[in-house]
Amino acid sequence: ANPVVKFFDPLNLAEASFWGTSNEATIGFLRESEVKHGRVAMAAFVGYIVHANGITWPWPMTLSGEPFPQVSNAPEAWDAIPEAAKWQIMLFVGFLEAWRESQSGTHYMKGGKVGYYPPFDAKYIPGGALNLYNPFPRKDIAVMTDEQKEKRLVAEINNGRLAMLGIFGFISEGATEGAVPALKGVISHYDGDVMAPLANSIFPSLAALN
Repeated sequence: ANPVVKFFDPLNLAEASFWGTSNEATIGFLRESEVKHGRVAMAAFVGYIVHANGITWPWPMTLSGEPFPQVSNAPEAWDAIPEAAKWQIMLFVGFLEAWRESQSGTHYMKGGKVGYYPPFDAKYIPGGALNLYNPFPRKDIAVMTDEQKEKRLVAEINNGRLAMLGIFGFISEGATEGAVPALKGVISHYDGDVMAPLANSIFPSLAALN
């Protein structure tokens, strides 16, 4: 997919068969995973820059009137929002994932379209919702040929790969100053734990149920 790197598979994943499935199913899973993680990374990369520059919505963050936090990097912004807000975000992402898996017709591990996200059905979502793909219907997108769509998917994959490197560069430099020499002095230091999404672990509570 990349005109410079060409085929690159040091782990020989192209020959693998995950979970007792076929090689074709495994490649479908890997391709879908790369597209999905690339999309998340592109959003995260832009989000990090937005938070690092102190850009927030003009309205209050909570119903009680609490404003959005003013921080110097994205992980600090995540730490500053209420736990309930974090759960809302994670549950919403879970819903998006469940919708993709259940409403896409033929599954991507069984020959389905990689990177496809099904439109939201007003039958299940009261009032309907903007679709993630072409949310404000543009005719030029609606009439694209299969060749044009394939070209755009390749571009998206390559942009996603670059964004994955970029966001991990930001996070690494924030956690360990000097880890990414090109970002030294550009990314502010983060004292928190980038691997701890919640202030309090849920596992002790789960253990208490046994």
